[in-house]
Amino acid sequence: MNWLEIIAQSDGFDWNKGNVGKNAVAHQVSCEEAEQVFINRPLFFAADPTHSATELRIKAFGKTDEDRLLTISFTMRGSKIRVISARDMNHKERKIHETRHP
Repeated sequence: MNWLEIIAQSDGFDWNKGNVGKNAVAHQVSCEEAEQVFINRPLFFAADPTHSATELRIKAFGKTDEDRLLTISFTMRGSKIRVISARDMNHKERKIHETRHP
């Protein structure tokens, strides 16, 4: 599945109020920052089978306009991107990102 094409054809974002608050409080990531990851490059994706029991979840790895490296867990709700979680990349994810995009 080509996630870049799917994201490019999406109709924006579908934000759940609970996830907005959780991301802001627990990870200090605003909705605007999370959305920037899907626009900026480099951007890469990985399946999230551990959390895909009831719906397909994907992880996006990218950066904000301020070069903050974030991991975004999301699903598609129709043609909209539904962000579930947004947080700073962990050490392992940063290493992978640096290897792919030095």
